[in-house]
Amino acid sequence: MANDLSRILRLEVPLIVQIAERRMPLAEVTALTHGSIIELPKQISEDLDVLVNNTRIGAGRAVKVGENFGVRLTQVGALKDRVVAMGESPSA
Repeated sequence: MANDLSRILRLEVPLIVQIAERRMPLAEVTALTHGSIIELPKQISEDLDVLVNNTRIGAGRAVKVGENFGVRLTQVGALKDRVVAMGESPSA
C-alpha cells in the first residue's frame, strides 16, 4: 500500500497560473494582430489564481526567479480540496 501511495505522489499534473479571464466577441478575437493589447479585468496588485484541472487550489503573487517567472503562494486550499481537484475531470 505504501509503495502504491509513493507511485501516486510521483505523478505529475498540469499546474496553471491564471492571470485573469475575460470574454470577448468573436469579431474582436479575429481582429487581434501582433502587438494587440488585451485589457484584463484584474488589478496588477491582485493575486493570481493557481489551478489544477481547472479548479482553483490557491493563489499567489508573481515573482522573478532568476530570468524566469515564479509564483509566491499567498493562499493554499485544504489538502482534501487539492486532492479532490486532481481527481476531477477538466469539464467539471
